[in-house]
Amino acid sequence: MAITPEQDAVCRYLRRHDLMSFAPTAALIDMDGTLYDSMPGHADAWYRLMTEEGVECEHDEFFLYEGRTGRDTIRILFRRAFGREATDEECEALYHRKTQYFSEMPPVKPMPGADSMVGEFMRRGIATVLVTGSGQRSLIDRLERDYPGAFPPAMQITSRDVEHGKPHPEPYLRAMERAGACPESSIAVDNAPMGVISGAASGAFTIGVTTGPIPEKELMDAGADIVYPSMPVLAERLPLLLDTFGMSI
Repeated sequence: MAITPEQDAVCRYLRRHDLMSFAPTAALIDMDGTLYDSMPGHADAWYRLMTEEGVECEHDEFFLYEGRTGRDTIRILFRRAFGREATDEECEALYHRKTQYFSEMPPVKPMPGADSMVGEFMRRGIATVLVTGSGQRSLIDRLERDYPGAFPPAMQITSRDVEHGKPHPEPYLRAMERAGACPESSIAVDNAPMGVISGAASGAFTIGVTTGPIPEKELMDAGADIVYPSMPVLAERLPLLLDTFGMSI
């Protein structure tokens, strides 16, 4: 009998970490592009900001920076365009403008299927923690309305809580601390290569989900243990994945 993709992914994770079983206690979940269909708006805002600043860039490249803090994104682009570091003052002023541009756009909607995913974790008693490189209050302040009880302030890791943003593992490691979990009992869910690298480097079982222009292969290459082609598919397959975690090898 053929094994499922979930069984294959879990077996590979267990062998790689020299584990006999895996009992998840924490789900560490990205925000932009995962909980909210917000990345097109962020890309629009970043592209507008940077072209105004004289930085040569392409609109879709900002999907690849997803997960980084705003400060890191600005500094990467300034080094490339001007051969120098952006100052702290420049980073603060530019990111403020970027958030203004984003807030002027029509309100974004929750990602289809994300509520089912979050609900499945909560029904099983798995703690849910927000892990975002953003400090965009316009979305963070909506979490309680759109995902009631899932991400209280004490269970949020944002750009203000870390020294190193994604792809560094710090955001996911800090989220584990908030949940009282260890890497071998944590699931990371992210839709961007930088976030997947961060989740995998933290030691969590890392789920990649394709919700934008980034191909599935890039998420696998970044270290995802399994990749789903959309959030609705992830939500549909999540019960099977969670049931699979108790298997032994």
